[in-house]
Amino acid sequence: MNDKVLTEVERLRDDMVAALSRICRIPAVSPHNGGTGEEAKAKEIEKLVAELGLGKVQWEFVDDPKSPTGNRPSLFLEWPGRQKRRLCILSHMDIVPEGDRAVWSLDPFKPEVRGSRLYGRGVSDNGMALIASLFALKALVNAGVEPEYTVYLAFVCDEEMGSHHGLIPLFERGDLFREDDLVIAPDSGNDAGDFIEIAEKAGWKLSFTVLGHQTHAAIPDKGLNACRVANLLAVEVDEALHKAFPEEDARFDPPVSTFEPTRRFANVPNTNTVPGREEFEFDCRVLPSVDLDRAFEVVEKVRRDVEARTGARIELNVNRSDAAKPTDESSDIVRLVSGAVQEVLHLKPKTGGIGGGTFAAVFRRNGIPAAVWAQECAGVAHQPDEFTEIPYIVNNAKVFALMMTGGK
Repeated sequence: MNDKVLTEVERLRDDMVAALSRICRIPAVSPHNGGTGEEAKAKEIEKLVAELGLGKVQWEFVDDPKSPTGNRPSLFLEWPGRQKRRLCILSHMDIVPEGDRAVWSLDPFKPEVRGSRLYGRGVSDNGMALIASLFALKALVNAGVEPEYTVYLAFVCDEEMGSHHGLIPLFERGDLFREDDLVIAPDSGNDAGDFIEIAEKAGWKLSFTVLGHQTHAAIPDKGLNACRVANLLAVEVDEALHKAFPEEDARFDPPVSTFEPTRRFANVPNTNTVPGREEFEFDCRVLPSVDLDRAFEVVEKVRRDVEARTGARIELNVNRSDAAKPTDESSDIVRLVSGAVQEVLHLKPKTGGIGGGTFAAVFRRNGIPAAVWAQECAGVAHQPDEFTEIPYIVNNAKVFALMMTGGK
């Protein structure tokens, strides 16, 4: 039976490439990041599901005043199996912006096949997994194979911006997910496909606003240069955090906490003005063993010290997402993923942790074991000329299909 299903997945290869190209022509960037949201892509996915003969999707909405529609959509598709217990495969519809188009060799929203690769924004993160999960179910239907588990596919919004208008409030509704669900979030992996993520670091974003006094650059002594203070502050926060928390955990790659200054906001529009306001952010992925309250104290000490030395006022806002309890290696979902990967890729995957964060953390925090797995091109997500290997789309669909059959 499994051979029949895998053969059907292979037969659907070109259809998967066409479907992935189709949905990735539609930008689905968060309205909090300069886009219009996922509505248009969700409608296209709904059409695709109907064309594949897989029934009707269920629409769920979360209010978002910044969205042109006033809300953000997520789609759910359920297909009955022998068991009422569900296999939940969660992928996300939203993407990050394309960035500077000058560094792309193609239009990011006109996907293009080059050799064994499909190029375009979102083809890897997370379109490949979305299409693979959908066509895995299609392969079972075409082969006349009843799934062992009820299949529950979720195509969710707002993952790239933290899921505050997506999975988090959807989970809190209490009627979309169950305690015994087998949950996989195919949103992280490697080229070999030999890694199952069972743990994630804490997510910790630091947002600083430095307030000085604007003046002409020819008379800097008449003002207080917020840019200079911000430079000093960023370096000292960086050094203090790395010094205070050097511990390592071999489950993770990299095995240390990362404290990265990442984003600098525009200040003044001209060179000959000393800025009176400067904003910047740190993205930190922190080992579960690190006490985030203590880490905050380290940052606060630096902030107060730089304020006292410079005379600037410094505001700090923190977005905190504590590390969830890891998924047990012996859990049903890890064994199910591992068995399917071994059959398709002929290798035994290892387990470990990543910097995070994925949908899996939401489930783990609520006591539901979840695994993260995908065979994907390492290092291409969020990059110009993002691509996916077409054989990886097929392999992902095969793994998902065998998980649906329970490996039987």
